[in-house]
Amino acid sequence: MGKVTGFMEIARASEPAAPVAERLHHYREFVGHLPDEEATKQGARCMDCGIPFCQTGCPVNNIIPDWNDLVYRGQWKHALDVLHSTNNFPEFTGRICPAPCEAACTLNINSDAVAIKSIEHAIIDKGWDLGWVVPQPAAERTGRRVAVVGSGPAGLACAQQLARAGHEVVVFEKHDRVGGLLRYGIPDFKMEKSHIDRRLEQMRAEGVEFRVNQHVGVNVQAADLVAEFDSVVLTGGAEHPRDLPVSGRELAGVHYAMDFLPLQNRLVAGDALSSQLRATGKHVVVIGGGDTGSDCVGTSNRQGALSVTQFELMPQPPDQENKVLTWPNWPVKLRTSSSHEEGCSRDWAITTKRFEGSNGRVERLVGARVEWQREGGGQMRMEEVPGSEFAIPADLVLLAMGFLGPVTSLLEHFGVERDPRGNARADTVSYQTSRPGVFAAGDMRRGQSLVVWAIREGRQCARAVDELLMGTSELPR
Repeated sequence: MGKVTGFMEIARASEPAAPVAERLHHYREFVGHLPDEEATKQGARCMDCGIPFCQTGCPVNNIIPDWNDLVYRGQWKHALDVLHSTNNFPEFTGRICPAPCEAACTLNINSDAVAIKSIEHAIIDKGWDLGWVVPQPAAERTGRRVAVVGSGPAGLACAQQLARAGHEVVVFEKHDRVGGLLRYGIPDFKMEKSHIDRRLEQMRAEGVEFRVNQHVGVNVQAADLVAEFDSVVLTGGAEHPRDLPVSGRELAGVHYAMDFLPLQNRLVAGDALSSQLRATGKHVVVIGGGDTGSDCVGTSNRQGALSVTQFELMPQPPDQENKVLTWPNWPVKLRTSSSHEEGCSRDWAITTKRFEGSNGRVERLVGARVEWQREGGGQMRMEEVPGSEFAIPADLVLLAMGFLGPVTSLLEHFGVERDPRGNARADTVSYQTSRPGVFAAGDMRRGQSLVVWAIREGRQCARAVDELLMGTSELPR
């Protein structure tokens, strides 16, 4: 694959990005795709490594060596076909996936991994620019009807696959626009929503119907969906946020991250907001060190925060993983996002003890340092460091500590069993819940996860639904 000696001759390249001083003044994407010549060179770095661990590191099992080689040889359209054979939406993953494929790359053992995500980004952008991405309607219709509840990446992938198999698919979305957390959770500076919109046009041309402002249990009844459709697929997100039950939590100015991020997305989309939670002129504290916390940092900086501080409860990870021990698995190491580079004070092993304020508004966060000790059974135990308590100004506190699972009321409306973590109970073969004809995929089934896992589960669930309805399926898993 690629050029036999390419990995020895060519260095890894990064995608071009606008400077911080420029991009802080807008909410557009600021990372471009690789120019054709550079993408071709990066494809040449892919080795004939025998066992392509990148494919197993990728949840959708992208056929990465093949499209790397095709880009190296200038066969871009064929590369796009190979890319689409396993991934319905590479323009999403090419922008916001953390790229576990690159962590699993054989070249990553002792060098810089192949720039897989950047090549994927370049392929799909060229495909759209040259008009290669077109609707693929089914040649024949089956007469079977499927309802998909939730329009995030799992729901969209499932709906598109089922429509291409010839089924009549209706997607129900509780919000006013389609896209789920892709639409209202991911900031526009990471992924502009035009990428969602043009996929929706393709899917409409393939026969998918989208119904917005359709909230199951509120203005749509679960029983009606079960009666009207041959199958129902639950693909809602893990929207139950983890709370922080400390003194002062009730003070105004302490909010969940998802009370903050969607408002800016709506403003960018042109909505007129009666009020907006903003970081302008405030000391912002973000609690939680993951991607959602990073998105809060980037948004706060663009809104003109006085300062942005991010705390993480766990210890600071190492700058570089021990590849001998971790490869090809996803490593725990320090990750600095583009939002962090734009301005943020970060600290680790910090616990929040309480919030303080006056007149009902938060003004300070009181925290302390902690140490983590491993107990005999391997469990980690946290202890506060004596004398480490401190206080910092906090006009706006954003809780970005992850999500506990789906909103349970939706599962209750359909009467499906839940697993010990509160997710819909379903396996990864049939994807069928305890209620016959009702399926679950994505975060609804597995809990909070990555967009690429959602696409995988949506595709696999579509095949399971097709098999149930038709007795057999030609859809790929």
